[in-house]
Amino acid sequence: ALFFMLTVVVACLLRPAWGGDKIEISWRARWQTLPDLGPPLIIFIVVIGSIYAGLATPTESAALGVLMALVLTAWKRRLSWMMLREALEGTMRTTAMIMLILIAATFLSFVVTSIGVGRQVTEVITNSGLTPLQTMWLIVALYLVLGMFMESLSMMIATVPIITPVVIGMGFDPVWFGVLMMLLLETALITPPVGLNLFIVQGVRSRGQIRDVMIGSSPFVIALLAMIGLLVFFPDIALWLPRTVG
Repeated sequence: ALFFMLTVVVACLLRPAWGGDKIEISWRARWQTLPDLGPPLIIFIVVIGSIYAGLATPTESAALGVLMALVLTAWKRRLSWMMLREALEGTMRTTAMIMLILIAATFLSFVVTSIGVGRQVTEVITNSGLTPLQTMWLIVALYLVLGMFMESLSMMIATVPIITPVVIGMGFDPVWFGVLMMLLLETALITPPVGLNLFIVQGVRSRGQIRDVMIGSSPFVIALLAMIGLLVFFPDIALWLPRTVG
């Protein structure tokens, strides 16, 4: 988030027109908008606070966040049966989609493990003479190239059962690799020519070509690449929070 904030600031300083028209707002109006931040802040404190206090697991804290959202919605008198129905239907659709993906991933992982692909790839890389760091950079380059032509979810399902045993076999932390994988998948979402988020942004624009969206995403791609480089060289950036939570 800090890298993206810096990217926006630097881009607007170099190209002021990218920031749009300046909006003048008084300090009084700013203070009047602060109460609107209350409900999201309360939910954030409940979710993160329950984890840090040891009162709930991440899954349980997510349920507490949903419960708090319902309480706040009812307190503002905006809760209705129609809203609950739409929320439950959306949750069921998302859950069904995730379960289908997990079933497919489990089946693929079973097949890959049964035929020994992961073990063979691990042996080939181990006997190649490359250092673990050099191998990791090759894996990063592989995901960056695949991200240009594959959808991120398909890429993850197809490669994780093969790549993960290699990474763990070289002594890398699986939690660290999971964070690195998320950054690589986020990069794939905004990398042309098949970046899904690029087409979403183009779809909500009223005019212009998708080439403009691709050019506009380039600073954020650079920021993501910088974050990936920092994670590779300084793994503790990704491991500090899990170690703190325990």
